Amino acid sequence: MCKNKRYWKNYSKVYYRKDSLSEDRRKWRKRYLKPELSQLNAYEIREEKRLDDIHSDGILLVHKKSGARICVMSNEDVNKVFYIAFRTPPKDSTGVPHIIEHTVLCGSKKFPVKDPFIELVKGSLNTFLNAMTYPDKTIYPVASCNDKDFQNLMDVYLDSVFSPNIYKEQNIFRQEGWHYELNSPEDELTLNGVVYNEMKGAFSSADGVLDREILRSLFPDTPYSNESGGDPQVIPELTYEAYLDFHRQYYHPSNSWIYLYGDMDVVEKLKWLDQEYLSNYDRINVDSAIPEQAPFTEPVEHEIPYSISSTDSTENNTYLSCNWAVGNNLNREQYIAFDILDYALLSTQGAPIKQALLDAGIGTDIYGGYDSSSYQPVFSIVAKHANASDQKRFVQIIRKVLQEQVENGINKKTLLAAINGSEFKFREADFGRFPKGLMFGLQIMDSWLYDENAPFLHIEELGVYDYLRKQLETDYFEQLIQKYFLDNTHNALVRVVPEVGLTGKREQALKEKLQAYKASLSKEEIDKLVEETKALEIYEEEPSTKEQLETIPLLSREDMKQTSEPYKNAEETINGIPYLWHEYQTNGIVYLDLLFDAHHISEELIPYLGILKILMGKLNTSDYSYTDFTDEVNLYTGGISNEVNVTGDVQRADCYQVKYEVRLKTLKSNLSRGVELIRSMMLSTQFTDEKRIYEVLAQVKSRLRNELSDSGNVVSATRALSYYSKRAKYADSIQGIGFYESLDRIVAAYETEKQKLMEKMQEVCSLIFQSQNLLVSVTSDAAGYAALKELSVQLTEGLYADTAKEHVEISLPEQKNEGFLDASQIQYVSLAGNFAKGGASYNGSMRVFRVIMNYEYLWQNIRVKGGAYGCSTNIGRNGDVCFLSYRDPNLGRTLDVYRGVPEYLKNFEIDERGMTRFVIGAFSELDAPLTPLSQGRRSLLSYLTGVTYEMIQEERQQALHTRPQDIKDLADVMQTALNHSYICAIGNEGKLQEESDLFDVLETL
Repeated sequence: MCKNKRYWKNYSKVYYRKDSLSEDRRKWRKRYLKPELSQLNAYEIREEKRLDDIHSDGILLVHKKSGARICVMSNEDVNKVFYIAFRTPPKDSTGVPHIIEHTVLCGSKKFPVKDPFIELVKGSLNTFLNAMTYPDKTIYPVASCNDKDFQNLMDVYLDSVFSPNIYKEQNIFRQEGWHYELNSPEDELTLNGVVYNEMKGAFSSADGVLDREILRSLFPDTPYSNESGGDPQVIPELTYEAYLDFHRQYYHPSNSWIYLYGDMDVVEKLKWLDQEYLSNYDRINVDSAIPEQAPFTEPVEHEIPYSISSTDSTENNTYLSCNWAVGNNLNREQYIAFDILDYALLSTQGAPIKQALLDAGIGTDIYGGYDSSSYQPVFSIVAKHANASDQKRFVQIIRKVLQEQVENGINKKTLLAAINGSEFKFREADFGRFPKGLMFGLQIMDSWLYDENAPFLHIEELGVYDYLRKQLETDYFEQLIQKYFLDNTHNALVRVVPEVGLTGKREQALKEKLQAYKASLSKEEIDKLVEETKALEIYEEEPSTKEQLETIPLLSREDMKQTSEPYKNAEETINGIPYLWHEYQTNGIVYLDLLFDAHHISEELIPYLGILKILMGKLNTSDYSYTDFTDEVNLYTGGISNEVNVTGDVQRADCYQVKYEVRLKTLKSNLSRGVELIRSMMLSTQFTDEKRIYEVLAQVKSRLRNELSDSGNVVSATRALSYYSKRAKYADSIQGIGFYESLDRIVAAYETEKQKLMEKMQEVCSLIFQSQNLLVSVTSDAAGYAALKELSVQLTEGLYADTAKEHVEISLPEQKNEGFLDASQIQYVSLAGNFAKGGASYNGSMRVFRVIMNYEYLWQNIRVKGGAYGCSTNIGRNGDVCFLSYRDPNLGRTLDVYRGVPEYLKNFEIDERGMTRFVIGAFSELDAPLTPLSQGRRSLLSYLTGVTYEMIQEERQQALHTRPQDIKDLADVMQTALNHSYICAIGNEGKLQEESDLFDVLETL
């Protein structure tokens, strides 16, 4: 479930470089579009439009019979995307839109298998497969590069949303939504369910509590006042009948938005869509419109508590926020302009509002910005780790700064930097692991959902950047501040205040409520609850039949690619420095990575390596103030970042490499300026501004603390591995729990530690930024690499003098099982071990094993039966194995499931079709399309770790030809890992204390 667009926001406003159509492209357009649109008699074609900004031909259609809205973006991208979306305004906070999102993918009329979603994950070549619940819509997207696979995914998803089995099987609702659990008449009555537990995790985050309260406070008379994901205290009020009624009302083609993107026969797809699905429905009137909230005549105030653990302080733990409703999403220019204001006023280093609040001592982390996930967007300013008594000053300072910006004018250079930085992302079109067609599709919903004739409003935006640059000569941005901030009474002040033990109090209240409810039941009613609990267990245990499984379409092993993509690592030495060139078409962008060996850094200095990564680029240099440096970066580059990466060695399982990486991405024309900026940062950062250093570290500590809980599965896995893996121990020391503990100590004792800290920072710089430590990695086309080579002298000029160094190995900690207590309502549970120590070695069948674990054994036992939101397995070439759960109501039970893996493998039996499905699932990950940046990164990591093309090709063949016996043979291998395994859990302090015998150490996180 992706409830809030904040998660997607940074990926959603990027586009393609505009250029002219090639002759091949013109032929392609002629072949697939123009001649055949006249055949689409079932559709009304409302608009045909060339979308040069994203190299696509856009078509807007309406299906005449059913009323379904369809948007097509036809282009040459082989990574095809489809989604169907429904406008689903919640009427209450029972989470019915979210529960339906989960449950419609649990079997349908044409595909009656119990969990077609998981069967597709196991056995398709999808590049994206998921569903997302937003505050006002639910979206079901799929993506694949294989046309047959893409067609299969569309078919399963469409049948799932229109003809789900939820009307036939109430246990689907009970499993995924919520249910009473009573195993015997004598037991305590409890609640369980996947969505119920997911939202208990979501409501454990103070940031999440704040986000929800902001929407509720600003839009009290609209559906945004309700929690579409579900409030755990309200979810149990949802009845099965109300749940079905919601589906009947909103899941009809007349209330649907359908999207197709990529290289496909558009006419063929639209004909199929009409014949197989849409023609079966007549147009109806569905009242799902999102009303506009009437503006407030005066600001409002809201306060809501959040839970902290028994050892946390209520002092300096309040969230203060000032929030405005700013227009609506149908203003093309303002849609980007407020993002620019976000940068200039709040987000950039030294932004005036952020700095004024920090200078006043209000909070240690100032954040917020522009959120376009609702019809009426929201602009927020948040002070974290403040006090409720600060609220009056908080508001006064914000208004004072805003008035000064209007009267004196916003810094034009900062505005231009924001525009240029946004446009660079626009031109780069790099969404990481997300298909760009998906992100474009999510983008169009920001207008299309609210105006069915305007899907392309926020896709054609190259001209908007030109428009906004011209406005720099006017008071355009200042007038936006005056109108939408200073003069706008549609404003809400929201406080989220800490309450010690609130989670425990609510759990006790729930326990008493449930026992009182049980006490009110007759013997017959109690027996019925026991009966229903057992019936659900039987339903969850019962596998789909062979006939049901065979309804899910399946590719064959012959459809899999036989060969891997080659690595591109061209080695060269220039002026004594090793260069590694990864030649890919990057659209004129040069991705430069300076990798400095840091393996000689003493163990005492390792945490300072993590701190250096935080501070670089955020302090003054001898050439720039930190605010000017940030503006220069955004004016002339696509970003400069610092990372510390610890990589393994495929030949030597116990070995690792540590690289401090300085990364730059920029257009070739700005490469020289980009190199000058990274040199200024590396060689002349001034570690002397005590106040600024404290501000940065306090902010990072605050955000890291949230990440430790919100991403507890990853954090706990790294910690569990660190008990015996030096590589994991290093990673934990620079970015995990170990690093947080070091950072916490430094921030807490800053007045006495600051001089030492500044000295250590300078020492680490002088030890790292030496030419003998440097490897230069470049991802670009030939012209970009040639341009960089011309700058080779400039690149290394002024580096610190080489000094004697020796390899330093990090020491392993005392091996123990750890539990970390926090105020959350759920757990993240990890168990880690290593099979290489028993003599076994990694092979390609382990990729298939991982799919079996993630979507069969763990999925059935931890998610379906246990009610956890997620579970997964990580397995590395060095023998590391880690099992982990996400938003899990259980602890010891989950560990028992992990320890049952060898027994499951010993008894593993499956037919050829089932085995092929798991193999295909493994290839979905192997052959996921990569961006040019990711392709270069993949090649670099192969070089660093010693993974050769021959090795990955051998592993591919092993995966392709995996048989059931290969999986059974892993039983002893996994037992070896479990014999010397360690656990780490993060979660509810009451639950961990209740099962404290599982741990050697329990600590507060």
